[in-house]
Amino acid sequence: MCGLVWAALQAYIIHSFGFVWFTAIVDASLSGILLSLACWLINNNLRYYQPDKESYVYLLIWCAALAAACVAGCRYLLPLFDMGQVYQNFLVQSLVIRYFTVFLAIGWMAMISALFYSQLDHKKTELRKTEAEKLARDAELYNLRQQLQPHFLFNSLNSINALIGFKPDEARKMIHQLSDFLRGTLKKDDQLLVPLTDELSHLNLYLEIEKVRFGHRLQTEISCDNACGEKLLPSLLLQPLVENAIKFGLYDTIGDVTVSIRAEVEEQYLIIMIQNPYDPKTSRPRKGTGFGLSGVQRRLYLIFARNDLMETHANDNIFTTIIKIPQL
Repeated sequence: MCGLVWAALQAYIIHSFGFVWFTAIVDASLSGILLSLACWLINNNLRYYQPDKESYVYLLIWCAALAAACVAGCRYLLPLFDMGQVYQNFLVQSLVIRYFTVFLAIGWMAMISALFYSQLDHKKTELRKTEAEKLARDAELYNLRQQLQPHFLFNSLNSINALIGFKPDEARKMIHQLSDFLRGTLKKDDQLLVPLTDELSHLNLYLEIEKVRFGHRLQTEISCDNACGEKLLPSLLLQPLVENAIKFGLYDTIGDVTVSIRAEVEEQYLIIMIQNPYDPKTSRPRKGTGFGLSGVQRRLYLIFARNDLMETHANDNIFTTIIKIPQL
């Protein structure tokens, strides 16, 4: 398209010097073809080779050589059309102007091509970098998920082993519950975000297993607004938080303990609050130092790129963990 515009403009200029349209069109057509070929060569070269700052001198030399080739082509090919001595004299006298005009045109094409392919290469590099970061992030997320299960699994197996001798029915029930929980965990491994209702259903399997272990000592309260059910959150996010609450609520205390889980929607966030009592004389809540809390905070950062989505408080013998899940 640019070659046609160039040829049309050149034909008009030559015609304005008093030459017939045939002469003007032949001159402009040949010049346009040679210029288009030179621009194609420079563009094709820059597509596969991006010069550095030190190589731009060679690029200018390359443009100058192509411009000289175009002018030489016009000088020796146009006379073959036998368009008269007056035109021959005009052609010779215009060679210098033709050279610098063609050089500028090829130079502009070289600059535009260099910028275009440089930006394209930069985008491809950024894309590869983003993909590499995503792979690294997914690998870390997978590693974090794998760390969730062993501690809980070993405790459950120890509890089953203890129940087999005097409560075989309870042991059998716990085995089925553990099987259902692990099966649900495997299904969720490929899901990044899941509805809150699905996450709570899976959490209930975990709580049933823990209630077998701790008996009547463990009580749970789960409250969820009607608007929360279909809100999304990272899969398997609540289990380590609840495990942390049970650990500090029951391991170092005596008597019954109630772990409460409350969910509500606030603006564009799903807010989940988990609370458990603790005895400050025997237990010191750790704010984000254990794997349960630090692992959840790391997952939230990897998924949402924010460090302000989880907070913990310890007041009046109640340890509270609050997480905010952005609803994109």
